[in-house]
This record gives sequence, structure tokens and C-alpha cells, in this order.
Amino acid sequence: MWFEVICGLIVYKIFRRFIYGEVDVPDVDAGGSEVSFIVADRLEKIYGGKAYVGLRIPDPETSSRQHIDVVLAAKKEILVVAVRNFSGFLEVGDGGNWVCTRDKKHKPENYPDPVLEVTKQVEILESYLELRGVSLPKGSLIGKVILPNPNCRPAYSIAFQNEVIPFAMWAELKSESKPGISSWIKGAFHGSKSETQDVWHQKLHFSLSTAPMWDRLEFKGDRKILGEFIDFKGNSDDLQALRQVNRSEVSQFLVQKPSLFDLGRSRLNILYYPRDYRRNAASVSELKEIAVKPSTEVLFQPLNSKKPRKFKLSSVASVSLSA
Repeated sequence: MWFEVICGLIVYKIFRRFIYGEVDVPDVDAGGSEVSFIVADRLEKIYGGKAYVGLRIPDPETSSRQHIDVVLAAKKEILVVAVRNFSGFLEVGDGGNWVCTRDKKHKPENYPDPVLEVTKQVEILESYLELRGVSLPKGSLIGKVILPNPNCRPAYSIAFQNEVIPFAMWAELKSESKPGISSWIKGAFHGSKSETQDVWHQKLHFSLSTAPMWDRLEFKGDRKILGEFIDFKGNSDDLQALRQVNRSEVSQFLVQKPSLFDLGRSRLNILYYPRDYRRNAASVSELKEIAVKPSTEVLFQPLNSKKPRKFKLSSVASVSLSA
């Protein structure tokens, strides 16, 4: 019996590969956004709370949007994080910029001071939240620069800045060291009533979850990148059906292959809920589905990329669209 089952699975995999082709996670430069997701996941595990990745907060001074890598809203703290995946020797150069030297084969690269950047981000986020009706206790937001790359060797002038978390310190953080984050923000929320805290946190999470963000593309295997969803590419019939899957109507869509019992269907299923600006939970009855050919592609421009990339829907798990 087991022999027949194993043979059946082998035949089934060959059949699916014949129809859909081998599904590989594309090789794409994610512009550092993948590292931000890794840092965000670890911060949540260590300190709890909810991490928001890839915020684009309006900056009134420049009339543009300020990109923020990670914001961690924990029970008693709000942490604004600049993630810098530098590799090589890191030092402070002329004018205060950070200079990263990989090796003798590569020229030193100059970067704006991340400490100054995250300090500005804290100010912009604080103003934005206050405009959204979230009254913040004094000193409740704090900025940190995390250097998560083990190959990053910061000079003393960088590693010992209070705002900088070098790899050695980052690697030592553990879940049992939760009180450590309170030392970053000493008692910002102490003394307030728990009921008031609950209302305050509800406002905070609502404001952060509805703040402008980069679009998010997630591949099979839980790999995520930030950027901007542009359009679909495919045959005219599928594109006509997919016209309703746009950011004004949909906040997220999922890509699913036919189930084991749909062997005769060489199609991909696009599942989506209509966008709800009230943030009410969508019911299952609102779920809509579109079937398209596996050759259909997503046109997506990764963060910091100069041009859009095409990705096969067969390699995509979901796409989240910012309003």
C-alpha cells in the first residue's frame, strides 16, 4: 500500500511540475527590506508588542514621505528602528557621514549618519501620531540604529553611541532580557491606569496600522520585500478579470494553486477581500476569487530599485497594498 502511495505522490509532483514548472524564489535585491523583517520578528519575540515595517510617514517640512524601517509598539515602549545591514569596517568620515569599507577590492562607501536620520524619524512620527489624536508621554519614542550584520565592524566612535546597537549587543539580546528595553525608555508609561493604557494602545495601533506604508510582496517560503505594486502582466482575458484587484478596492490578495483534487485545472486562484477603510473584520462571505493562468506575472518595483521587476504569480504567496 505504501508503495502505491509513494508512487502516486511522485507522479503527482511530476504532473504539477509539467503544468506549472518549477517554482523558485526569484533572486532579487530587496533593498535591505528583508533584513528589516528579520529584525522586526526578533524584536517582537524578545519584547512582545507589534512591529510595523516599512512606514512612509508624511514630513510637512519637505512635503515628502519619510521611510521608517521598523516601529515596535510594545506594552510600555515605542521604538523607532533604523536597520543598517552594513558589512565591513565602519567609521565616521568627513562631515559626520558613516564610511563603510568592505575590503581592498571595494571603494569606501559613504552613508548619511543613521543616528541623525532616526532622530529625525522620531520627530516626524511623534508629530504624525499627535495629529492622529495619539497623545504621547514625554520621551515615549526613542530611536535606535541596529547593525545586525555579523560582518560589520564599527569603530569605537560608532559602537559606543547610545543610539547604536552593534551586532555583538544585538546577538546577546534574549527573550528573558525583556526589562532591558525599559532601560531605553525609563518609565515612560508608569503611573497611568491600565484602562487608560488600553484605550491609548488601541489608538496607537490603529494609527500605525492605517499609516502610509510601502506595498509588501511575500514569496513562497516566507520571504518578504517592500516596494510598489504597479500592475499585472498576462493575457487580455486575465487582465480584464484582474482590473478589480487594485489598491483603491483591495488591501491584500493571496495566490493559491488548485488543490490536490483540482488536477485538471491549470489555473491559479487569486483570493481577495474588498478594502474596508473602517478596519472592520471582513466576513468569509466577502471573499472573492479570480482564476488566472499560471503565466500571469506581477510587476513590482522593490524598494531602492531603479526599475520594476516581473515576478511569476506561481512564486508569490501574497501582496499587500497600501491605501
